[in-house]
Amino acid sequence: MFGLSDLKQTRVYQQAFAEGEEKGKQEGIEEGKLLAVPPMLAAGLTVQQIAQALGLTVDEVRQATQAQSSQ
Repeated sequence: MFGLSDLKQTRVYQQAFAEGEEKGKQEGIEEGKLLAVPPMLAAGLTVQQIAQALGLTVDEVRQATQAQSSQ
């Protein structure tokens, strides 16, 4: 019978797992960048400076600011 341990050894499972893991890391990095926006604003940086420092667009920084202020 084909069990879970057998499935985990397949190439398809391993590729899907690796892709999911990479996607999760990228989402975590993006979330971390967005969480850094409010303290950077509080430190006196401009939206443009923050966008450049974090590799985000100005719109993404503004959206992060609005999302934090609505919470």
